[in-house]
Amino acid sequence: MAREDTQPDDSSEISCEGGEESISNNATAPAPAIAPGIEDIDARRAAAEIGKSHDGLGIDPRIPALVPGFDAPFFQAGLAGYSDAAMRLIARKHGCPFCVTEALLDRTLLAGGRGFAKADLGEIHDNVPGGEDDHPLAGQIMGSDPREMAASAVKMIEQGARSDRAYRELAYEDGQFPKPGEHLSIPGGFQVTVSVGPASGRSASHTDTPETGWKPVPLDQETGRRPVPLSSSAPLPHSSTAPLPFQAIDVNLACPVKKIKAKARGGHWLAEPLGAIRILEAVREAVPKEIPCTLKLRRSFDDTPEMAENFEKIFAAAYDIGYAWATVHARTVVQRYVGPSRWTFLKELRERHPDKIFFGSGDIWRAEDIFLMIRYAGVSGVSVARGCIGNPWIFTQARALMRGEAPRPPTIAEQRSTLDEHFKLLVAVNGTMRPGSPKVSPDGKPTWSERHAARLMRKFGVRFSVHHPRAETVRLKMIAVKDMNDWRQVLEEDYV
Repeated sequence: MAREDTQPDDSSEISCEGGEESISNNATAPAPAIAPGIEDIDARRAAAEIGKSHDGLGIDPRIPALVPGFDAPFFQAGLAGYSDAAMRLIARKHGCPFCVTEALLDRTLLAGGRGFAKADLGEIHDNVPGGEDDHPLAGQIMGSDPREMAASAVKMIEQGARSDRAYRELAYEDGQFPKPGEHLSIPGGFQVTVSVGPASGRSASHTDTPETGWKPVPLDQETGRRPVPLSSSAPLPHSSTAPLPFQAIDVNLACPVKKIKAKARGGHWLAEPLGAIRILEAVREAVPKEIPCTLKLRRSFDDTPEMAENFEKIFAAAYDIGYAWATVHARTVVQRYVGPSRWTFLKELRERHPDKIFFGSGDIWRAEDIFLMIRYAGVSGVSVARGCIGNPWIFTQARALMRGEAPRPPTIAEQRSTLDEHFKLLVAVNGTMRPGSPKVSPDGKPTWSERHAARLMRKFGVRFSVHHPRAETVRLKMIAVKDMNDWRQVLEEDYV
C-alpha cells in the first residue's frame, strides 16, 4: 500500500549505502516501498516469467554483452563497512552475478602509499579485488573534482601500475598533492592526513567553470603529449588471460554524506548538475573504452521541482556521454535512509526512458522484492543493498524463483558453513593488511588476522542471526563476541 514519506532528522550523520550507521539509529526498519497496486503482482509467477524472458537468458542481453558473467537481473551493491572481498565472495558462492565495491574517495586513492592498499572506508581492503573468483566487479569512486576522479579511476583500473606521482600528474598540473596536512574525512569516519611532497600553493578546487567545462592537464609543448597519457587509448597493464581487476567503474552520485569544506560529493552533486556532468565526462574520457562506466544516483536531492529537473539533466547526460547504465536509488538525498523509497518514481522513469538500461534500488529485503520491483517499475535489474547483509541466501533464493522453484530458508548447517567460510575469508583478506605478519602463530595463539576477523564478525553475525530459530539469543551472543574463543563458542553452542 502507498505510504507517506517520513521526514528525516537532519542532525544525524549517515554513511553510504549499507553502512553501519545506516542500519542502526538513522534508518527506517525494513518496510514496503511506496508502490500502489503492487499487491496485485504475484512475485513467484513474475520471477518465473522473468527467468524465461529474453529467450531464456533472464536478463537484458545488453548487460552481459557489456560485462560478461553478469547473467542475472540483480547484483550486490557497494555497502560501506561491509562489502569487502570476503562478503563479495560469499555472495558470489550463493549466486550473486556481479558486485560493486564500497565508494572509494578519489582524494584518498591519490594519496599515495595510503591511497590504494588501504583506501577503503573501513580498515580492510574493501576495494581490492579478491582474486580470480571476485569477478565481475565494479570499482566505485566518489569525489569533488573532475581531474581527481579521472585520475583515481585510471589508478583503480591499473591497480597502481604507474608511480604515485604519475597518477597525481593526471590530476594536478605540477604533480603535487594540494594542501599538505589537510585532514580529509571520508564515509565511515576514516580520516586521511595528506602529507605528500612540499606545499604547492595550489588550491584543492578544480579550475573549470560552467562555461568551459572540465579542463584536462595541458599538453607538453615539446612532446605534444600530456605528462602521462589520460585517454581511452592508454594501454592496460594486464595479461591477455587474466581478468581485469575491475570490469566497470561506477561513479557515486548518491551517497548522502556531508560536504567536505562546502565541496559537493556523492549525492550533493544532484544539486549541482553542471559539476556532476563534468565529472562524468572526465571519468569516461579517462577510462579505456573497453571498460564500461556506470553511475549510482538518487531520484533527486529533495522533492522540489528544480531538483527533479536536475536529476533528469544528469541522467540523460550520462547516457549521451557514453555511460552503460545508471542505478537509481528511489529515495532522495535529503531523505537519506528514513522512510520508504518510491518505486513509483522508477516506474515513471521507465515510462520516460523506455529503452535505457537502468537498475533500481531501495527497500529490497526479500528475494521476492527483486522481481516485484522489476515487474512493477520495469527496471532492467535490481541492486540489493542492506537486504543482503548477513543474507547471501537472497541470491540463491532469487535464482530458485527464476527457475520456478519455491525459495528455501537456510538450514542451521548451511548457516554454520557460511559463517565459518566468511570468517576464514575475513582472516585471509585482513592478512594482507600486515605484510610479514605470521599466518600461523608460533605459540599456538590466534594471529592478529584471526583476532581482527573475530571482531569484524560481530557485525556480520548480528545480521546472520535473524535466520536462526533462536534469533534474539544468538544476536545477543554475537554482540558480545570479543575474541576467537567467543566466536567459536557461539558456533559450537548454537550452530550444531
